[in-house]
Amino acid sequence: MSLSKCFEILGKYYPSFLLGVRTTLIVAFIGTFIGFLIGLFVGGIRAIRPDKTARSSSVIFKKIVDIFIKIYVEVFRGTPMMVQAVFIYYLVYTNIVRWDKMFAAIFVISINTGAYMAEIIRSGIQAVDPGQNEAARSLGMSSMQTMMDVILPQAIKNAFPAIGNELIVNIKDSSVLMIISITELMFQSNSIAGTTYRFTETYFVTAMIYLCLTSLSSVVLNAIEKRLNNTKTSLPQSDTSFKSISIAKEDL
Repeated sequence: MSLSKCFEILGKYYPSFLLGVRTTLIVAFIGTFIGFLIGLFVGGIRAIRPDKTARSSSVIFKKIVDIFIKIYVEVFRGTPMMVQAVFIYYLVYTNIVRWDKMFAAIFVISINTGAYMAEIIRSGIQAVDPGQNEAARSLGMSSMQTMMDVILPQAIKNAFPAIGNELIVNIKDSSVLMIISITELMFQSNSIAGTTYRFTETYFVTAMIYLCLTSLSSVVLNAIEKRLNNTKTSLPQSDTSFKSISIAKEDL
C-alpha cells in the first residue's frame, strides 16, 4: 500500500467521498433520532404496569401489546440489518410501491435502531429509584403521568451513553445499506475502487473517514454526557410536596 496513492485518491475523488459522508450522516442521524422516538414509545409502554384498579379488558390489551412488542424487538435484534434492508426494500418495492431508496434506508435503520433503543430505555427505566414511582403514585398520578413526567426524563439521562453509542454504531453499520444501492460512503468507495483498481488504498481512506466520523461523534457525545451529569434530573423542583414524599420514602 502506498500512502502517496491514498492521498492521490482522496484528492482526486474527494467530491465522491464527501457525497458518501453526507448520505451516511443523514441516514445515521435521522435513523437514530427516529429510532430513539420509537424506542422511547415502545420501551415506555413495555415498562408501564396496569393499575390494580384497571379493568380486565385493559390488562388483556396490555398483554397483547407486550407480545407484539416482544416479537418486534426479538426479530429486529436477532436478524442482520443487511437482511432486513433487502427484505423490506424489495417487499415494498415489488408489492406495494416503488419507494425512494434513501427513504427506504432511513426506514430500515430507524426500525432496527428502535428495537435496540426500546431495550436501552427499558433498562434506563429500571435504573430509576422505585421510590420515585411510589411517590408519584401516592400523589394520585396515573401510570402514564408518572412515566412521562417523572420516570422517562431520568431514564433518558441514565441511558444516554448507550443511546449515544447507537449513533456511533449506525454511522458504521449504515455501510451495509449499500446493498440497496444508496450512495453512502461504502457505496462510493466501491465505485472508486472499481474505477482505480486501487482497492487497498481506497478502503484505507474509507476506514480513516469512518474513524474520523466516529471519533468526532464520541467527543461531542462525551461533552453532552458530562453536561448532563452536572445537572440534576429528579422530581420537579416546583413540587415541594412531591420532593418531600420521595425523600421520606427513601429514608424508610
